[in-house]
Amino acid sequence: MTWVTDDNVALLTDLYELTMAASYHAHGMNDQATFDLFVRQLPQQRKFLISCGIEQALDYLDHLHFNNDAISYLRSLGMFEEGFLRYLAGLEFTGEVRAVPEGEAVFDGEPILSVTAPLIEAQIVETFLLNCIMFETMIASKAARVNIAARGRRFVDFSLRRDQGADAGLRAARASFIGGAAASSNVLAGKVFGIPVNGTMAHSYVMAFEDEVKAFRCFLRDFPKDAVLLIDTFDVEEGARSAAQVANELASEGVTLSGVRIDSGDLATLTFSVRKILDESGLGQVQIVLSGDLDEYRIEALIEEGVPVDAFGVGTQMGTSGDAPSLGGAYKLVEDVHGPKIKLSTGKATLPGRKQVYRVSGGRGYAHDVIALEDEASPGGLPLLQQVMAGGRRCGEREQLAAVQRRCSNTLASLPEGLRSLDSSAEVYPVRHSPKLEGLIRRMQSEAG
Repeated sequence: MTWVTDDNVALLTDLYELTMAASYHAHGMNDQATFDLFVRQLPQQRKFLISCGIEQALDYLDHLHFNNDAISYLRSLGMFEEGFLRYLAGLEFTGEVRAVPEGEAVFDGEPILSVTAPLIEAQIVETFLLNCIMFETMIASKAARVNIAARGRRFVDFSLRRDQGADAGLRAARASFIGGAAASSNVLAGKVFGIPVNGTMAHSYVMAFEDEVKAFRCFLRDFPKDAVLLIDTFDVEEGARSAAQVANELASEGVTLSGVRIDSGDLATLTFSVRKILDESGLGQVQIVLSGDLDEYRIEALIEEGVPVDAFGVGTQMGTSGDAPSLGGAYKLVEDVHGPKIKLSTGKATLPGRKQVYRVSGGRGYAHDVIALEDEASPGGLPLLQQVMAGGRRCGEREQLAAVQRRCSNTLASLPEGLRSLDSSAEVYPVRHSPKLEGLIRRMQSEAG
């Protein structure tokens, strides 16, 4: 079985990154260049995004190298000169990276990450950076919306079996946690990232026993402190009664039923019914978990109905960001040894020069952002792009994931109320250009015109 590893990830790129790099090398073009990574336009269903994937991007840059197998494969293509292959064999990333901290909100056109490095290095890393940061940003943004909809109730990432590939499943668990998930069903994510792991049981477990009561009895005895029983294999209300019967029967053994999960049917009606059954059985402390193709819209509707739910499991819609499954990410040259660069293509124009993004607060939260040139101050604004790599090495220690999750929570609390709404017609967050940036854009447009 072949996986993407530190030894082969350099080849996880589009071929044209390497052909462009080979041409740069042939023409002696390897001076410092700056590329910005950004989202051109937010999906219609999104009013904000949550920066994510920066840590994985830095890990990639930190370990970037072409080993002997990679060089041999590139040689076998018959496309590249030996001098270029020798250059690749010794290549390491030596540049500078600035990025918006993970968990912070970002908007259209704002650089999420900026790379300054020798041109060949900066070009070769484009594909991986887009793949990594766009995917994790997409999932973290989805999780943040679920977090808003859940209104303080816990939700767990159940997406692994629906995610589009093993690597996606691992990264989705991390991004979901940053966006607000309390835990993940993904055991490997727990080991790799320290994310709390959580799960219940499958319908197959219940069906493997002679009857539901025996299945529940065995599971509770095996996991006497934190078991959640799945009660919709046959009939939800009968399942709730069976769970209550077994919980009360085993209480004298020190067994405690933590919760029950409903995964199908009319969730609102069934949850009211199950809550009544549990309460009447003296099990008011037992929580009800809902799952079954949930997303932020269904969760919001359930809560607005007053459904007595305690937690949610969110799977398919989380790991695929079902309503907005892609981001229009771009990675564009904005400055090189000759000065600022601008692209003027219709619908795909870029902002020239090395930049900074300032966030201006007003009242009880964020008021607007300003995209400015790097050497330009913005009074009252908090600079978002922070240096995270210099000379090809990380700046500072790796940030704890819990701290990133807290940043996201604080960010969501600071967003204008209209941006927290799931209504796609809600207000648009204002992102402005600074006077010097606007002046540079006009001058370059005029010179090109």
